[in-house]
Amino acid sequence: MNDIITLLLPHIERLGPELVECFWQTATMVAVSGTIAWFLGVAIGVLLVITRKDGLWEKRWLFLFFDKSIDIIRSIPFIILIVLLIPLSRFLVGTGSGVTGSFVALVFGTVPFFARQIESVLSDLDDGLIEASQAMGFSIPQIVFGVYLRESIPGITRVTLITFVSFIGITAIAGAIGAGGLGDFAIRYGYQMGYRDMIWLTVIIILAVITIVQCFGQWIIRKTSH
Repeated sequence: MNDIITLLLPHIERLGPELVECFWQTATMVAVSGTIAWFLGVAIGVLLVITRKDGLWEKRWLFLFFDKSIDIIRSIPFIILIVLLIPLSRFLVGTGSGVTGSFVALVFGTVPFFARQIESVLSDLDDGLIEASQAMGFSIPQIVFGVYLRESIPGITRVTLITFVSFIGITAIAGAIGAGGLGDFAIRYGYQMGYRDMIWLTVIIILAVITIVQCFGQWIIRKTSH
């Protein structure tokens, strides 16, 4: 068995510990930045829906602020956005490099895309449900949490899965500021040094993680779909 592993993965013994470390670096980026980005994306997506014209809480200036901010941030390539946000990262988390320094850039790189997806999901909700809730005297928070978000769980889960795959991709770019992670490991050893076994092993690990998350997401969708 060991001979087969050595044959297929000749560099695993030497690079295995670093691969494990890079895996936990990616896991940390996903857990911290991904969680913050998810809550911010949902909140901004909700605000885009309820503050637009004829929305529950029509605030044209607030809608335009978030709408234009999303368009501007999304138009900036992520690698450039990382560099632009280094001063802000130093101010907020005390460093502009490493795993901790990547948190701010990853959040800014993910929230605009995710917020747009949430806006689209909530906009597809049947207007009749909203009108019925208003007729029954529900407050805006009650409609947001009890109707918009509750009835859109399957759609929110789908766009979360889509965003998760994209998020894993941009963690590789975060390696440009020394954040490490699986993507950075694959680039350094798989591409720059030509260790093909390491790049394939990294791809398999990433695919396994994505598959597990997608299976869990599909289970949520099945349980919450009417």
